[in-house]
Amino acid sequence: MSDNRNAAIEFAHDNKKRYLDELIELTKIPSISTSPENIDDMKTAAKWVANKLNEIGVENVKVMDTDGHPVVYGDHLKAGTDAPTIVIYGHYDVQPPDPLDLWETGPFEPTLRGDNLFGRGASDMKGQVMASINAVEAVLKHGGLPINVKFLIEGEEEIGSPNLGSFIKNNNELLTCDFALNPDGGMLGAELPSIPYALRGLAYFEIRVQGPSGDLHSGMFGGAVVNPANELARLIGGMHDKDGKITLPDFYDSVLELDKDEREELAKLPMNEAYYLKHSGAPALDGEEGYTPVERVGGRPSLDVHGFLSGFTGEGAKTVLPAKAMAKVSMRLVPDQDPEDVHKQLLKYMEENANPGITWEVEKHASGAASITARDSAEVKALAKGMESVWGKPPLYFRVGGSVPVVGQMESILGVESVMTGFGLPDDNLHAPNEKLSLGPWYKGIDALIHFLHNLVE
Repeated sequence: MSDNRNAAIEFAHDNKKRYLDELIELTKIPSISTSPENIDDMKTAAKWVANKLNEIGVENVKVMDTDGHPVVYGDHLKAGTDAPTIVIYGHYDVQPPDPLDLWETGPFEPTLRGDNLFGRGASDMKGQVMASINAVEAVLKHGGLPINVKFLIEGEEEIGSPNLGSFIKNNNELLTCDFALNPDGGMLGAELPSIPYALRGLAYFEIRVQGPSGDLHSGMFGGAVVNPANELARLIGGMHDKDGKITLPDFYDSVLELDKDEREELAKLPMNEAYYLKHSGAPALDGEEGYTPVERVGGRPSLDVHGFLSGFTGEGAKTVLPAKAMAKVSMRLVPDQDPEDVHKQLLKYMEENANPGITWEVEKHASGAASITARDSAEVKALAKGMESVWGKPPLYFRVGGSVPVVGQMESILGVESVMTGFGLPDDNLHAPNEKLSLGPWYKGIDALIHFLHNLVE
């Protein structure tokens, strides 16, 4: 290894305590993007990230307004025109902490227990943002960056990045790059270095059903008037057949099937039925017939209900026939599905199946396309080599069931692929109470990113 690379690694090791202290400081900020009550906290978090970029020597740092929450930008472009230019993406916003009563310690009171840091956003993704910043700092201070770097840290990922697409379009020249580094991924295990190469897309909807003009007495009207709660439950239940396939019209027409070679590679991952049972805590698994759990999660589309609201839900009994019902439903999409096509498919399903005794409407909340990154690209190979230098073994490659809207936006607007990484673990309780970050893989991840930055040109 070069002297500069060794010095950067040593610097990272010497600054572990500071790295952790700074992550704790950032995690204390309740930057909940979906909550109007936290608008000031969002601005505080954006300013905190901008100040940190300034501190480490990043230039042209600015907090840039959008129609929603601000974007933090900064760059360091001294490697020259012959060196590659990368955009490092991240987000400073977090999910709501509810239900609060299930947290062992306060969601915004980051707490160390053993080798884990507990707090909302510790893993998703403030820890990953800080790992990237820490790696860049270490390389900057020891020989300088061998590549040109631009930071793009947004505040709306957890609500579907509604303003990021227009921001990228409006700042196309500012964000011009050769590829993007996106650490909003994760690892399969603490000792299983891994690179996610595919993401599912998302189409998120709210379905509202109206029956009678007002709530009715179920004894006087039950059996004669369509119950909106019953009807919406029936409609949602019909969105899957007995084999777990989604029944929306033409839903699978554009689904890119997994080929034999990829299915064989996915079968090598340590993610069998026992893995999913352990990490979910579910008593049994379910899903589309003919596919393994890892294929269902990464390579096949899914449809899930996130919330259902109707009628009386208080203590005791009230024999009400509710006037309306609402459900929040989303579909995780795979290449080459188009979220707009899925919207039309949902509308067609409702038109063909809804009982005439109700009226209904569908509101689209969020959407994003699925994506795949070439596993044999020079950038992915540089990351794989960096991980192998730290963990002592080559990484595994896997598909991610979740969605990161910016990956598709980078591809469609800037014309660049994203190298995915991240050092969170499957049991980090993302989006759930007691979210945590395992510090061992996180520190190793900083080292791996230092190697990655050097590997891009050496």
